[in-house]
Amino acid sequence: MTRRQRVEAEPAYVLHARPWRETSLLLEVLTLEHGRLALAAKGARRPGSQLRPVLLTFQPLVLGWRGAGEVRTLTRAEWAGGVPLPRGRALWCGYYLNELVLRLLAREDPHREVFLAYDTAVRALARGEALSPVLRRFELAFLAALGYGLDWPQAAAGRYRFEPRAGLVLLAEGETARSGEAILSAETLEDVRAGRWSRPETLAEVRALTRRLIDHALDGQELQARRMLRELLE
Repeated sequence: MTRRQRVEAEPAYVLHARPWRETSLLLEVLTLEHGRLALAAKGARRPGSQLRPVLLTFQPLVLGWRGAGEVRTLTRAEWAGGVPLPRGRALWCGYYLNELVLRLLAREDPHREVFLAYDTAVRALARGEALSPVLRRFELAFLAALGYGLDWPQAAAGRYRFEPRAGLVLLAEGETARSGEAILSAETLEDVRAGRWSRPETLAEVRALTRRLIDHALDGQELQARRMLRELLE
């Protein structure tokens, strides 16, 4: 049985909101200490509700809630300020981050590192930073937190293929990559370890890698936001 909870002030982001009952919203939120939760914002759709203009996606919030069970009751929502709404392609990248978290992070599975990586990514999108490095950094941090991270070779040489069961495997000299494989060069591995994202080759190779990792984690399910991003960014 889920114990009854009362939380007064927790950093959080709204990942998704939908109408619930006559005048309320059902929220999916990502929190710092409690992971992903479902919260009922009672009366949030009423005209003049003070909650309605606060419960926005991609905005840092401070939330409070109480209750037990699958859906808790929202008791407090305040804007933490300082982050403009991402625009254009950056906004669609934000939707992609939200869908990724909703699909892969189970409810009530706390991961501080996921919240911190998400917060960093949203702020970078709002500042107008280059989109591909923002997405790749988040994907790698998110997947590592969920147990899908890789053991990066410390003294990389040659080229490596990604295999779902074995991780990164060194290609033999003269061995050619199979169609659709994610292949990483030693230079890309060094860039990832050093946090360098300026080489187009690094971005392309890591993108192929994270796509394979995410596909493996999703077990054949498709991300709607990825399809939209493909049309916008490719």
